[in-house]
Amino acid sequence: MSEVPELIFLPITAINCSCIKLPTTYKKPVSMKKTGVIVTTILILSFAVALLLTSCSSPNTSRLKVVASTSQLASIVQRVGGSKLQVVNIIPPAQCPGHFDLKPGDIQKLADADLFLMHGWQGEKFSQGLIASANNPKLTVSIIDIKGNWMNPPLQLKAVDEIATILSKADEKNSSAYQNSAEKYKQSIAVKEAEIKGKLAKANLTGINILSSEQQVGFLQWAGLNIIATYGETDTLTPKVVKELVDKGRETKVTLIIDNLQSGQDVGAGIAAELGCKRIILSNFPGGFDNTETWEKAIDRNVELMLKAVAR
Repeated sequence: MSEVPELIFLPITAINCSCIKLPTTYKKPVSMKKTGVIVTTILILSFAVALLLTSCSSPNTSRLKVVASTSQLASIVQRVGGSKLQVVNIIPPAQCPGHFDLKPGDIQKLADADLFLMHGWQGEKFSQGLIASANNPKLTVSIIDIKGNWMNPPLQLKAVDEIATILSKADEKNSSAYQNSAEKYKQSIAVKEAEIKGKLAKANLTGINILSSEQQVGFLQWAGLNIIATYGETDTLTPKVVKELVDKGRETKVTLIIDNLQSGQDVGAGIAAELGCKRIILSNFPGGFDNTETWEKAIDRNVELMLKAVAR
């Protein structure tokens, strides 16, 4: 075992203090007040950097906010605007726009929006009172006054042009993107129209006599069906009107009744029963039926129902 060295303790009086040299300068300890200022400054800088990074990584926070009154408008806005904007729809696509009751949440949609798009025929339904209730001074209201059934491809094309122009004016920095997307969508519409026209030509629909809801007339004329007479919504079908329709249907050998989903699914049911003929229901808004959220899917479903009904 190694020997532990002996420790020697000297009395304090034996220490020569003159040999101990203190530094002539030294750093004064930082006060608590100054420390707090430094910490606060660091936190503020950290927050500013984090905010800057967040804004850089989230370019969509300043996207144009668009509210559309119907799914016809909303679907086109989405196709033209893509990720450059946010769009919300007000009226559920399976409901009649003329019988839709607004909710407080719909007013809030306008309160948060930059742009509100509506059809010309909705001027009375969406009054200035509604827009005033939103109390949104930055809100721009644009009316797309294209009459007729927008399921009709020529009207869909026209609507795309008008909406692209409105979006470009409301959001100039993305104008070229909107115009490019609009052109691509119009090409898709033209391709779909040619495809459907080919199917309809093979079915030879001109020899099919029908009675139709007024809301489907434009689309059915484009499709080539022979419309003998039209009818309105349920409250317009008095006994006299129904008798006239049934008599005309018998005289002209009507074989098909076509109702409009948004006008009431059973409007023509009684007439079809009297005539003993088939009846189908078509939609004039994307999203009216399940899995028809785009114009292409909606028109495909309508054509599918028509061709199945007239198949011999």
